[in-house]
Amino acid sequence: MGSLLNYPLRTAGSSSDGTEDSDFSADLEHTEVSDIARVRRSSTRLTRASLRLSQSSQADLKQGADRDETPPRTPTGNAPSSESDIEVSSPSNDLLSLKEAAAHDLSHRPKRRRFHESYNFNMKCPTPGCNSLGHLTGRHERHFSISGCPLYHNLSADECKVRASTRDKQTEERTLSHRQDENRHSTRNQAPTDRQLRYKEKVTELRRKRNSGLNKEQKEKYMEHRQSHGTSREPLLENITSDYDLELFRKAQARASDDLEKLRLAGQVSEGSNMIKTIVFGRYELDTWYHSPYPEEYARLGRLYMCEFCLKYMKSQTILRRHMAKCVWKHPPGDEIYRKGNISVFEVDGKKNKIYCQNLCLLAKLFLDHKTLYYDVEPFLFYVMTEADNTGCHLVGYFSKEKNSFLNYNVSCILTMPQYMRQGYGKMLIDFSYLLSKVEEKVGSPERPLSDLGLISYRSYWKEVLLRYLNNFQGKEISIKEISQETAVNPVDIVSTLQSLQMLKYWKGKHLVLKRQDLIDDWKAKETKRGNGKTIDPTALKWTPPKGT
Repeated sequence: MGSLLNYPLRTAGSSSDGTEDSDFSADLEHTEVSDIARVRRSSTRLTRASLRLSQSSQADLKQGADRDETPPRTPTGNAPSSESDIEVSSPSNDLLSLKEAAAHDLSHRPKRRRFHESYNFNMKCPTPGCNSLGHLTGRHERHFSISGCPLYHNLSADECKVRASTRDKQTEERTLSHRQDENRHSTRNQAPTDRQLRYKEKVTELRRKRNSGLNKEQKEKYMEHRQSHGTSREPLLENITSDYDLELFRKAQARASDDLEKLRLAGQVSEGSNMIKTIVFGRYELDTWYHSPYPEEYARLGRLYMCEFCLKYMKSQTILRRHMAKCVWKHPPGDEIYRKGNISVFEVDGKKNKIYCQNLCLLAKLFLDHKTLYYDVEPFLFYVMTEADNTGCHLVGYFSKEKNSFLNYNVSCILTMPQYMRQGYGKMLIDFSYLLSKVEEKVGSPERPLSDLGLISYRSYWKEVLLRYLNNFQGKEISIKEISQETAVNPVDIVSTLQSLQMLKYWKGKHLVLKRQDLIDDWKAKETKRGNGKTIDPTALKWTPPKGT
């Protein structure tokens, strides 16, 4: 294709099958009425009918067992009994309800069980040597995480049950004592009761009994335990603090484990998939789209809590609150190279801020399908866009870029956070990447393959760039090379966009660009309606291209 293209002045114009359990119940009631009428006529006939029904149900159960060699397990892990629960009627038991018998007759059918009524027995506890039986709370038959593993906490399943009963008794006593104090006037400055004073003295005495330190034998025992099990077991905690404080810590562990178990049974914690379903990010709770390779102990939780400034990920809301009380970050690390209003862009070097960039890549993988870069972030620069308010600079999106790209890619990976999508921020990030290419006096293009949303965003951006250029163009001949140099868009992307808009034609040995005034008018109307709120101002950029490293 030649570089010069003629520029003509012409304008080119779900169904369900309807089967419900209610049908069966209606038939069952009808059967019950008719058969009870028979009962009144002859008790002997009822006895014979019940006998035949029992025999047929046992035969059906046997056939069902032959068809399914692995019967469904109960939540406790035990298979149900194969014996029929139906008893043969006798003359003294003439009033047996046929409704109950018919219900037992269908017992071989698989029951509809909810998610929380069964366990996934393909899962195993990650603690070495653990059989997944028991639970730290003492209230569940099985566990699948370290938080609920008795072996990890140097306990047995029976010890956990004993501790659970002790905690229940203490809770009952405390509830009873609170009820006794309900008759007192609830004023904030009221003096403590005698019971509260005695309890305070008791706690003070218990804390005084704490040993001043570990003796030599205890230290050797603790070191031997650590060398034998490493990080696969909890360190021995006895004699490190007072028995009272240690018991408080044990109660907190059990309560946290119980909360996680409730989330798992409610379906908010994944089983076996190791996929994080939701993340708590600032004031938003975001549903994830794809799997991200977070460490297994975090991925098994199903929900992560993240600091929106330093991007550190945590297991619980409590840990997040404590972290936010101490975290001093209010914006991404690196240099602020752009600021216009409340929008800023920070340049973050993957070599200087490795942990932050790795966390950013792990976060991005939750919403990008084709992303493969997680940990090797040193050869890349990250340009993080934020929106500022009185609490700090909140992450809007980012794009990464190779420091030395052989193919002149100006974007390696680009993401807009879900809570900021469809608001114009994606095009701002793309426009900013091409602005950097203009400053570098290079022609840029995004690295392939693009994600689905990324491809849509880039095609929309290239369309706007070309329509703006054609609207301002006053000459009679147009050059793809000149468009590329002025917009920093790769010529291949320009040609593909013109073809998709049906503006590139081949006629009499020449390539012609059709000026479709209808598309230009539509673009003008959208620009007027949108205004200048979500645009990049080149004068606000304070940046010099980094030297190759």
